[in-house]
Amino acid sequence: MFDRIKDDMIKAMKEKDKFKLSVIRMIKASIDMMRIDKKIEITDEVVIDVLAKELKTREESRLEFSKAGRNDLVENLDKEIAIIKEYLPEPLSEEEIDKIIDEAFDLTEASSIKDMGKVMKEVTPKVKGRCDMKVVSNKIKAKLS
Repeated sequence: MFDRIKDDMIKAMKEKDKFKLSVIRMIKASIDMMRIDKKIEITDEVVIDVLAKELKTREESRLEFSKAGRNDLVENLDKEIAIIKEYLPEPLSEEEIDKIIDEAFDLTEASSIKDMGKVMKEVTPKVKGRCDMKVVSNKIKAKLS
């Protein structure tokens, strides 16, 4: 996945696509920063974590800019979000999320809200970067209540 990002960066340079190049450079810089800060190898999981974080940041900024009526900035963020989404895996459907949560409940035998951590620990690696974790958390809480 990281190799694809580097290849696309070179392609954007050759095509003189300055906007896409700047977004890809930002992604690559974030990945490199995580690698250096945490002293870890770059894996697809690390790349997905970084991409999910960058996507969430931009979506939050987009919401704030749209509230402020800054449509010029909203348009730029929409373009950045589209580029970031190109690298993320296909989002999970509601049914797929529910199935993963059900499997985690069977595995952990969760019965009360105290078991929330056990279930989240089981579910997170399977869904991270492919859906909003707040949705997952709310579904688990509802099921435990």
